[in-house]
Amino acid sequence: MSDLMFAIVLHPAIRGEASTRLPEARLEEAVGLAAAINIKVIAEEIIQIGQPKPSTLIGGGKVEEIASFIETHKPKPGLVIVDGALTPVQHRNLEKAWNAKVLDRTALILEIFGARAQTAEGVLQVELAHLDYQRSRLVRSWTHLERQRGGAGFLGGPGERQIESDRRALDDKIVRLKKKLEDVRRTRTLQRAKRKKAPHPVIALVGYTNAGKSTLFNRMTKASVKAQDLLFATLDPTMRAIDLPSGVRAILSDTVGFISDLPTQLVAAFRATLEEVLEADVIVHVRDISHPDTEAQKADVLAVLRALGIEENDERPVIEALNKIDLLDDDDRQDLLAITRLKSEADAGEPVRIPMSAETGEGVSALFDAIEAALTEAHQEMVVRLSAPFGAARAWLHQRSDILDETPSGVDLVIKTRLSKKTEGQFFKLFPAATLANDADAAYKSA
Repeated sequence: MSDLMFAIVLHPAIRGEASTRLPEARLEEAVGLAAAINIKVIAEEIIQIGQPKPSTLIGGGKVEEIASFIETHKPKPGLVIVDGALTPVQHRNLEKAWNAKVLDRTALILEIFGARAQTAEGVLQVELAHLDYQRSRLVRSWTHLERQRGGAGFLGGPGERQIESDRRALDDKIVRLKKKLEDVRRTRTLQRAKRKKAPHPVIALVGYTNAGKSTLFNRMTKASVKAQDLLFATLDPTMRAIDLPSGVRAILSDTVGFISDLPTQLVAAFRATLEEVLEADVIVHVRDISHPDTEAQKADVLAVLRALGIEENDERPVIEALNKIDLLDDDDRQDLLAITRLKSEADAGEPVRIPMSAETGEGVSALFDAIEAALTEAHQEMVVRLSAPFGAARAWLHQRSDILDETPSGVDLVIKTRLSKKTEGQFFKLFPAATLANDADAAYKSA
């Protein structure tokens, strides 16, 4: 869809359907999704639906009204986007009634991902998601042919033979893609294993699409990752090294944005990419605090994280970066600053919340401080006895931990240090001759 295409965007508001956000906000988001792939929206509408029609989802009168608009409007819209889920039958009937291409929400998001993926891995993941979606459509949309009889003694008739042939072709492609993606997964697993051996902690930026993750990533790393006011401007993960205020080096990861009703095909296909979040030492949840649906967006992000295996009781620190405070008016801004200050003092179990603006840089230093505090919170003091020659082990500790004191003990060296469990495990794996006393203070005093 590189050429400009004119479209109508419809949001079906089904009465009685539970939703955490207003239909107006959902419609606005759907228009934004269309703009993300160069679609010019010439009309948009919320359609109230009392009882969804199995054949067309929306009522016959509204179907005819839209058909008339398509025929008479100049320029003629060649696309109708329905911000909801369409069954294969509904999809086919609406395309026939409107004589236009129809995309439901899942298909639209798949189109965006297909247009944006740039790395070999991203292209493979999008292609797999497309095939999974097509396969579900194929199986259902051909069922009207299964009753046909005829052919050279085959019970199913030509319709069934056709669907089986197409299904096998899709299945073969899916198997090949999954094999390629499994190779990618193994490569990423090896890369993560190497990073685990390295002392650098991993910080993952997550958040709703267009929350400002890439702008914040650029601000923190002084990089130039694509950052636009578009939904899904970032698809392929990007990782850069950053230095925290104390000089400790960390790896910052920018991930694909989440969205409400993210197609299950995409959650599954992008699991290899999103697994970067599973390995993170700190998760920074970037929120667009200026958006009217910011709380609903937060709930959607947490739902995707749970789908990935990160539960509410996960022990890893989560920091909420309340982004885009530069877009708030003075009163809302002051209220936010006061509320976050009070919550940080009262709710010890809640995520740390940092009001900030990735665009202007305000609050970013406070975010750096919060990340460093989260990384060092679990650090503990210990005393290590290093046998001679201890040069390599001593240098390793000086580079990766906080050295509190050093005392010679004959030919050995006793070091008092503060470090994380992760770093402790790495150290004793690399230097098994080093010893750790049960009573750290006693061991230190007697050295």
